[in-house]
Amino acid sequence: MAETVEETETEKEAISIVGAGPVGALLALMLAKKGYQIDLFESRPDSRKTNIYQGKSINFALSERGWLALETLGIANEIREQAIPMYCRVMHDLEGNLTKQAYGKDNQAIWSVSRSGINEQLISYAEKSELINIHFSHRLTQLNFNDNTAVYLDSNNQVVTHQSDLVFGADGAFSKVRRLMQELPKQRISYSLDYMPQSYIELSIAANDDGSHKLEKNALHIWPRKDFMLIALPNLDGSFTCTLFMDQTGDISFDALKEHSSVNAFFNQYFPDAVSLLENPVEAFLAKAASPLCLVHIYPWLVNDQVALIGDSAHAMVPFYGQGMNCGFEDCRILSDLVDTTQGKWPLVLQEYQRSRKPNCDAITELAQRNFVEMSDLAGNANFLLRKKIEAKFHQQHPSLWVPLYSMVTFSPNIPYSKALAVGDIQNEIMDQIMQTPDIENIWQDDAIYSAMYELALTKLG
Repeated sequence: MAETVEETETEKEAISIVGAGPVGALLALMLAKKGYQIDLFESRPDSRKTNIYQGKSINFALSERGWLALETLGIANEIREQAIPMYCRVMHDLEGNLTKQAYGKDNQAIWSVSRSGINEQLISYAEKSELINIHFSHRLTQLNFNDNTAVYLDSNNQVVTHQSDLVFGADGAFSKVRRLMQELPKQRISYSLDYMPQSYIELSIAANDDGSHKLEKNALHIWPRKDFMLIALPNLDGSFTCTLFMDQTGDISFDALKEHSSVNAFFNQYFPDAVSLLENPVEAFLAKAASPLCLVHIYPWLVNDQVALIGDSAHAMVPFYGQGMNCGFEDCRILSDLVDTTQGKWPLVLQEYQRSRKPNCDAITELAQRNFVEMSDLAGNANFLLRKKIEAKFHQQHPSLWVPLYSMVTFSPNIPYSKALAVGDIQNEIMDQIMQTPDIENIWQDDAIYSAMYELALTKLG
């Protein structure tokens, strides 16, 4: 019997994963758990030994789709120890007034995690696996898509050649694997990389002297200013990681704000209650180059049923729905499940992975782009907040008929993103009609409102 097991193990495909970010590391762990030999290549040095992440990342908001993927490996609880639950949004208006909006019900939360922190945890798990070899400082330069032979340059600029049965490109929004796919002469690949008008920089709020947080700890803080916004996510050490999103060009933009006096005036005018909390905001603003936000669309994701894209390399999105990493983790979980259901027949695995994930990833990319308006403008709008109250009350009355869009995306991992988008658009039409009711702000709790809403929902959603 032992000989049979050993023979089966040797027949498993050897797999290379290009990119050891959170998605690449998670994929390596999932496939190694199934007995596959994994070589994980990362162009950067080991972040546990160098400070490559400083000032270059946005904290992640880990939600149910991400947790479900981590639970399949049995590591969710350990990751959770390094995360902070955020139960609500706290909106800061120009006068410093605060408005809270719960993310869900029954203490549902999204979780603030450090990008570098979760990446390093996953890398450390991978390092313990006998089936995973991690190669840091290996930059992909060539890939033969016929036999999957890859050429890398190591930290000494020495050429390293590696051949495998399957290759996954998990190397991010500016994926080298994807670019090499696009250069293939006989492949018909549709591709777009679109830059958003907004860019971003990271700022920070330090902890109090006693290590406590200067703002409410279990919340995502937003300073919505219509065309730009500041957000803050809590860290375990009492600090907040803050991100300023703003147009790259224009009257109020990163390009326009270049002088100390104008930057100082900008912060004092638009974020007066945050100025005293932020660590040297003017100096930090002037010292940093704004990073772009981009959207990636590509199809197909596969070449020869042997090379596949996953995570941001296949569907980079903007961070305004907090689903980038969650979606990438869901990619890994779906692909892992397909390995089981097809008994490891990789052409079937990859074809079904592409077929099922492409429309869902397109849907969340669209939703994420739309959500900038909600976060930067509508989140502080009284009419919008009333709309959300009506939705929440109706959901309580008819939980199976109406699940708010945010809950479908964030707390309902078994609802595909594409279904959430389609249902959300219908809900939006219904709410537009309800909000046109005369004097809605004063009669929104009347039974007649919810009777009308029920009839509309039953007709359009039932």
